[in-house]
Amino acid sequence: MKRKQITFFILGLLLFHGVYAQEKLTLDIEAAKEYALNFNKTVKNSGLSVVQSQEQLREAIASGLPQVNATTDYSNSLGAEISIQFDENAPASKIPIKPTSNFNLQVGQLIFNGSYIVGIQTAKLYQKMTEKNLEKTEQDIVSQVIESYYLVLVSGESLKILEANMENLREIYKKTEPMVSVGMMEKVELDQLSVQVNSLSNALKSAERQYEMTQNMLRLQLGVSADTELELTEKLGDIMGDTNLNPAVEGSFDIVQNIDYQLMNVQEDMSEKQVDLQKAAYLPTVSGYYNYTYKILKPAFDMSPAHMVGLQMNIPVFSSGERRAKVRQAKIDLETAKNNKAMLEDQLSIQYKQLKFNLLSAIESFETQKKNVEVSREVYKSLKTKYEQGVISSLELTTADNNYLNAESDYLTSMLEVLRAQNELNTLTGIVNN
Repeated sequence: MKRKQITFFILGLLLFHGVYAQEKLTLDIEAAKEYALNFNKTVKNSGLSVVQSQEQLREAIASGLPQVNATTDYSNSLGAEISIQFDENAPASKIPIKPTSNFNLQVGQLIFNGSYIVGIQTAKLYQKMTEKNLEKTEQDIVSQVIESYYLVLVSGESLKILEANMENLREIYKKTEPMVSVGMMEKVELDQLSVQVNSLSNALKSAERQYEMTQNMLRLQLGVSADTELELTEKLGDIMGDTNLNPAVEGSFDIVQNIDYQLMNVQEDMSEKQVDLQKAAYLPTVSGYYNYTYKILKPAFDMSPAHMVGLQMNIPVFSSGERRAKVRQAKIDLETAKNNKAMLEDQLSIQYKQLKFNLLSAIESFETQKKNVEVSREVYKSLKTKYEQGVISSLELTTADNNYLNAESDYLTSMLEVLRAQNELNTLTGIVNN
């Protein structure tokens, strides 16, 4: 119900902004996920594959239902005659060949065919596989949208920090200029600040490009145009505050909920059906037919009946081992599918342990970087005051400024790693859409 409400909200938003070519899109993280599920091109293609598999199932069923065909024909021998001579001494009789025209209606019905039954079962499994593929595509896209959403927020926060730091450095530079002019400080102090301002300016430009790149990545996953303005309403600090990491760290792994495992199960079932399909080639095929012929232009001599019914049985007798070889190949494919399934179980169990380890490590690193950034911020504020009082040199202030920026960068990176690790673990365990 919640997903439907969000969908209706998005559709209404699109209708309202349709005149303005969708210039701006305001999304929280839940709306971003729902938007991507509705408009991402990859998800749309997976949905079309599901519809196509449904039509293929109908096609497989229809091939065993009554088939009706009608034909009509007309023939003219262009005045030719049939010559009949009963006595060699008597002249031959000439019988003209009249034009003929027939209408034929034929009804066929498959009565028994082993391959037909297995074919329908296989088509149903194929439809199930496309549905699972759609589910996997949706899960992957949602996971990518979540990570891109986080990347945009982190890039935006980094940009804000650099902008604030740039403003502080420029303010210090302006205050230092008169101090140098009156001889309270050496010119080298001002030069060092100038170098720091230029370096930070380059870093700021790089951060702006990074921010735009992360937005473009999110636009691509949402399925919107490159000129669409994105406004993300979530705050990085709020997300970290609201995120409960205990279920992810302390929870258990139910492998049945993993979409890759579910797909492997369907693949194994399809391999079993391939074995049944090759075995069905040993069974006979029985079909029946009814034929009705109406003579539109009757010939002079006509012995063909108007109605005809019949049965036909095709019995496989000998194929020089071809059918047997196909059955053996299908069994080998089935055994391979079982081995792949067992291997996937081991891989998923190991991956789950590794992702839990990654999340725990990311949480520990985040807690450390959180303390580091607080200390670096206080050190920078203290040294900034001392510099303004002329107690320390610009080199010491520049070093403190670099340390503070590095601490902020490491803090944001550690925050992103926590959110990424949680997202990867949720994707593996099948709760990414929750």
